[in-house]
Amino acid sequence: MAAVRRLRPVVDDGGAGLDDVAGALRERLVREAGADGGADPADAAARIAALVAREGALLSAGERAELARRVAERAFGLGPLEPLLADPAVDEVMVNGPGEVWVERHGRLERTGVAFPSAAALRHAIERILAPLGRRVDEAAPLCDARLPDGSRVNVVIPPLALDGPVLTIRRFRRRALGPRDLVACGTLDAALCDLLRACVRARLTVLVSGGTGSGKTTTLNALSRFIPDGERIVTIEDAAELRLQQPHVVRLEARPPSLEGRGEVTIRRLVRNALRMRPDRIVVGEVRGGEALDMLSAMSSGHDGSLSTVHAGSPLEALRRVETLALMADVDLPHAAVRELVAGA
Repeated sequence: MAAVRRLRPVVDDGGAGLDDVAGALRERLVREAGADGGADPADAAARIAALVAREGALLSAGERAELARRVAERAFGLGPLEPLLADPAVDEVMVNGPGEVWVERHGRLERTGVAFPSAAALRHAIERILAPLGRRVDEAAPLCDARLPDGSRVNVVIPPLALDGPVLTIRRFRRRALGPRDLVACGTLDAALCDLLRACVRARLTVLVSGGTGSGKTTTLNALSRFIPDGERIVTIEDAAELRLQQPHVVRLEARPPSLEGRGEVTIRRLVRNALRMRPDRIVVGEVRGGEALDMLSAMSSGHDGSLSTVHAGSPLEALRRVETLALMADVDLPHAAVRELVAGA
């Protein structure tokens, strides 16, 4: 506890020193009360207050309160990420190892001054995210995708796959989905294009939204879904649920990754096939990225007009080629010409 014995000089050095002390006190708390700091929140808060009062006698009341807050963040929250996740302007948080944290704010990437004191502290934060979700990462399973209770998406990659320490990416979930009017107001669409897209959706034309990562495909798809009439049964299929349709009759399906034993996986393709048995008026696939493209094309060509989806592609022509390529990945022995005709018909 050398960091605590030097408490006054360390705190005088600024916030970074206070972070060091908070990390040391968090380790002391774990040793005294266990990894959860005590199951009861009130008891945990009391333990932290007593620990800070004992070790921070030379600090002012304001410094002790700030230190207690940082200890609580490290013990029960996500440590230095808490202020970033509390900022409504932050759309994505990207942790590239313990010493490098970036955010996307208003569509721009920014490097923050935030850092974790060690790779172990970052791993602890990752464990706090995944444990309530029944997920974990280790050397046997160093990759993990998950969805937080608020709908945010989480991706984790740890060594040996991540060479510079654990990598954590959190895509924030907007509480209010943008509608067509919002897209017009911010300049994404003009009024004429918005009217055209409304007519396409109402006329049950198939719409495929294409773009790069983070370009707003899902946001646009969600906005277009507002044009679907209320009297239709809609089945949405997603890898990680993000869509928030406003219609009264919506069935939401989400793919499931395999368990730690490698069992129980339910793919997007399987959900698309199952959706055809659910009497859908519309099928909305959050993103086409594999062999499910063939099943979706078959559905669109067999009476399920008006389906909506997104695909990673840089232009409309590239989007069509991408769908062709994905359909050929379905392990079905179809000639390229037949797949191209299927794309054209859908």
